[in-house]
Amino acid sequence: MELIIRIYFGLMFIAIIMFAFFVILFIKNRKLLFYSPPVKNYPSVSFLVPAYNEEDSIANTIDHLLDLDYPKDKIQIIVINDGSKDGTKKVIQKYVSKYKKVILLDKPNSGKADSLNKGIKLANGELIAVVDSDSFPSKDSLKKIVGYFEDFRMSAVTSFVSARNSDNNYLSKIQAVEYLLMGWTRKLLDFIDSVYVTNGPLSVYRKTYVKKVGGFDPTSITEDIDITWNLLSHNYKTGMCLDARVSTIVPTTFKQWFRQRTRWGLGGLQALFKYRSIFFKKGMFGVFVLPFVSLSIFLSLFGFFFSLYLLMKQLFSSILTLIYSSSLGASLFHFNLFNYYPSVIIFYLILLFISSMIYYRFILIKTGYMKKLSFKVFSRIVFYTLIYLMIYPIVWVVSIYRYVVKDQKW
Repeated sequence: MELIIRIYFGLMFIAIIMFAFFVILFIKNRKLLFYSPPVKNYPSVSFLVPAYNEEDSIANTIDHLLDLDYPKDKIQIIVINDGSKDGTKKVIQKYVSKYKKVILLDKPNSGKADSLNKGIKLANGELIAVVDSDSFPSKDSLKKIVGYFEDFRMSAVTSFVSARNSDNNYLSKIQAVEYLLMGWTRKLLDFIDSVYVTNGPLSVYRKTYVKKVGGFDPTSITEDIDITWNLLSHNYKTGMCLDARVSTIVPTTFKQWFRQRTRWGLGGLQALFKYRSIFFKKGMFGVFVLPFVSLSIFLSLFGFFFSLYLLMKQLFSSILTLIYSSSLGASLFHFNLFNYYPSVIIFYLILLFISSMIYYRFILIKTGYMKKLSFKVFSRIVFYTLIYLMIYPIVWVVSIYRYVVKDQKW
C-alpha cells in the first residue's frame, strides 16, 4: 500500500510540475502570444499540395490559396496528384488551365513525403509551404508567418489548426477542443525553441534548409514530425504563429480517428528511435524535446496501466469478498467500512482537476473558440480531461505494437 501511495504522489507531483511549467511560460510570454513579426520583404513562396483521392476538397483548398492576402506574383501553387483513383486530377486540371501559377505534378502513388520531394524540385520560391488537400488557410495566414523568416536561423514555422467540421458529431467537437489545446501548447513551446511538430494543414519551410537536411523522409509515416526533428537536429530553429489560422477536416468516425492517431503515434516512435542518439545533446532538441516527448508517452502509458491495475485489483477484491460473505450468510455491505474523510490524494486530484478546467476555459476563450463557457462546452472539456485523455494510451499501445511488427500501413 505504501508503494502505491508513493506512486500516486509521484505521478501527481510530475503532473503539477508540468502544469506549472506551462502556466509560467504563459505568464512570462502572454504579451507575445499573438504577435507576428512584421514583414519587411515578401519572399516568394511555393505551395506544395499533395493530394490522393481528394476530389471533394481539393478545389476548396486551391481557392483558399488563390485568395491569400499576399503579392500574387510571389506565389506558386504546385498540386501533386499522388496517383488518385477518383476525379482529383480533373479538378486540378481545371485550375491549371485557368491560372498560370497553378501547376499539376501527376505521378504514381508513392506517398506524401516522396510527393513533397518531387514538388520541391519544381518549386521556384524561396520558401515552400506545405498544405494538406483537405485544409484551408485563412486569408492572412501566410503574411503572418513569413515575418518569422527574417531570422536567418528559422527553418520552419507552423500554424494554428482548428477543426473545420467541428459540428458534425460529438467526436469532431471533442477534437475541436483538443486541436485548440494542442495549438496553444505548441505556441508556448515556441518561446523555448521547442516546436517539435510542423503540422500538415499549413507549415512554411525555408527551402534551402530543407534541401540541406535531405528533404522529407519517405520511410517515415509522419513526414511532418520527421522533417521538424531533422531540422532541429541540425540546430535550425522552428516556430509557431498562433495568429495564422488554418482549418482542417477532422475524422468523424472512431475508425478514421483511431487510424489517424495510431499513424501519428507510430510516426512519433519512428522519430524517437531515429534520433535517439541525440538525447541530452544538441541544444533544446536533445536536452528538452526528446526527453519531454519520451516522458509524456511513458507517463501516459504508466498512468493507464497503473490505474487499470488498481481497478482490477479492487474489482477482484470486491468479488472475492462478496463470494466469501455470501457463503457465510453474512451481510454484504458494511457502512462502517466506508471512509467518509477524503484523503490527501483525493484533495490533490480535485485541485489539479479544477486548475485544469480553469486553464482550459481560459485557452478556449483566448483562442476565440467561445466567448463564455456554456454547459455543453464545459461538458466537452470534462469529457476530454477525464475520459478522452484516460483512454488515449490505448492508441499508444497499438502504435507500439505496429512499430514492433513493422506495420506501416496508412
